[in-house]
Amino acid sequence: WLRCRNHSEWFDYEMARSVKCCGCRQCNISFSSIVLFIVLSVGGEDQPDVSVVLSAYSQQGDPSLYQVYYSGLKKFIESVLDCHRAELSQLFYPLFVHMYLELVYNNHESEAKAFFEKFSGDQECYYQDDLRVLSGLTKKEHMKGNETLLDFRTSKFVLRISRDSYQLLKRHLQERQNNQIWNIIQEHLYIDIFDGMPRSKSQIDSMSGSLAGEARREANKAKVFYGLLKEPEIEVPLDDEDEEAENEEGKPKKKKPKKDSMGSKSKKQDPNAPQQNRIPLPELKDSDKLDKIMYMKEATKRIRLGPETLPSICFYTFLNVYQGLTAVDFTDDSSLIAGGFADSTVRVWSVTPKKLRKVKSAADLSLIDKESDDVLERIMDEKTASESKILYGHSGPVYGVSFSPDRNYLLSSSEDGTVRLWSLQTFTCLVAYKGHNYPVWDTQFSPYGYYFVSGGHDRVARLWATDHYQPLRMFAGHLGDITCTRFHPNSNYVATGSADRTIRLWDVLNGHCVRVFTGHKGPIHSLAFSPNGKYLASGSTDGRVLLWDLGHGLMIGELKGHTDTVYALKFSRDGEILASGSMDNTVRLWDAFKAFDDVETDDFTAATGHIHLPDNSQELLLGTYLTKATPVIHLHFTRRNLLLAAGSYNSQ
Repeated sequence: WLRCRNHSEWFDYEMARSVKCCGCRQCNISFSSIVLFIVLSVGGEDQPDVSVVLSAYSQQGDPSLYQVYYSGLKKFIESVLDCHRAELSQLFYPLFVHMYLELVYNNHESEAKAFFEKFSGDQECYYQDDLRVLSGLTKKEHMKGNETLLDFRTSKFVLRISRDSYQLLKRHLQERQNNQIWNIIQEHLYIDIFDGMPRSKSQIDSMSGSLAGEARREANKAKVFYGLLKEPEIEVPLDDEDEEAENEEGKPKKKKPKKDSMGSKSKKQDPNAPQQNRIPLPELKDSDKLDKIMYMKEATKRIRLGPETLPSICFYTFLNVYQGLTAVDFTDDSSLIAGGFADSTVRVWSVTPKKLRKVKSAADLSLIDKESDDVLERIMDEKTASESKILYGHSGPVYGVSFSPDRNYLLSSSEDGTVRLWSLQTFTCLVAYKGHNYPVWDTQFSPYGYYFVSGGHDRVARLWATDHYQPLRMFAGHLGDITCTRFHPNSNYVATGSADRTIRLWDVLNGHCVRVFTGHKGPIHSLAFSPNGKYLASGSTDGRVLLWDLGHGLMIGELKGHTDTVYALKFSRDGEILASGSMDNTVRLWDAFKAFDDVETDDFTAATGHIHLPDNSQELLLGTYLTKATPVIHLHFTRRNLLLAAGSYNSQ
């Protein structure tokens, strides 16, 4: 991988070489002027160009004075007013890392070790994992090919500081003529200066923790069309036929007015929605239209959830899973459940009395009368009926599974670097999509089908279409593994969560990153969009659930209570309740309506680009449901708002 030195865009070396251009979407400058800006060295082999990246750590000053410089700055920051101290304290960690790396690069091993031992304990607790990696870099040779180092070196650490605090720092360094620290700030840090009151310690802590500091404010300024697309007007003509069929069975047609009112609501164009044809979406088939009618009928019987009417929870426990359950998904209509396993298999179960059947052989199909009314029933082979099917094909643990909206296909992603598309008519593999070179941690179908997204160890998310064997888009920018992927309800955006502790929102149309969210203190493992498309919830190894406003690009809530990784998140169908499932063996229900309703829109005008987070987790927690010893790895709300949860029993 290479990187544009003008705009920090990432691009593929082989692709760039073939078109004699870097492929940077912003400048499209010539390949020859950009080649030597290396960013990734995943394979572990030494690449000669790594020295280009490391050369910035050439000798800057007397190694014996590094402790003096750092101690002097620390003493100054601890002596300033409280309002400035919190902001300037953000400098400690990035300065510590870069000063340590400078010492190591210039072969001052004893000075580096002493520096690390003296000041590593002063750093924030959420950087402990990074410091552990850093402690292993004690010689210059260790630095070559080290991913963490290259991430830190090629991405300027972003600090958001008020103008008053910045001027105070600048004045101090100039008076002391401390060029050593000033050079590091100029070379390796990006100071995002804002006008206004300095931020408090709690405000800063809530946004910090990622590998490269906070997101720059301009990274979240782009317009996001978070509204929902207008539903197609299909309910009237097809519904009339449906009503006649119901009348033949003697059933009343009292539900029709309700369905009409639902239909009219969806006909209004959302002012925040993208153009209907902004990205090409597949046309609705007759079976899709029938499914939408069924969805409307189910919606009329849906329970309206709230603090007084919590959902019932049905838990699917996988017992005796010696082969390791690693992923679960339900179909939208809750009729099928799929599991991915560490023994490389994918298993599909029917959770209704209807058994799973394969399509008949070609010879048998030729004997069927294609004009008969029940042709769809006749093509199925009753001899193959069973409650579950096993899909073989992967050569490594399966980490992600996702059903298509029409229930005809299933995606699975694996350690073997492939994403496979399975037919649920024949229960065979149709395509193996090869593009990732390393394990693929997650994959998900678009809400409209056809498109899907995948993300993995190579730190790049890919957008695919089922009928293309190569990706349509590559979303690059994360500094760590992409651990989870989610499509926005309108299918125009993709959210990715990463081990670099950030969440990014990507525009499917042009591949641009339109939002960068920081605040988690550990890798992100779960994402969920609200049904109205306006909000995003994220869960991490830090046990917190964070809530984000997509339109304004800001964190608006923090839900604390879990004591382990939050592995599953799901909003109820009406968006009133947020369910979270964790490795702490609990499902928790949160009052999402209150969390979003409490946010004051006036707060969004704050010059700091941040609002004051209310500490009201306990008020928003509606219930905690404990399993015996089953970590929760998936959640799903049925069309009537029954909550389904799944996990494998841990006997240890």
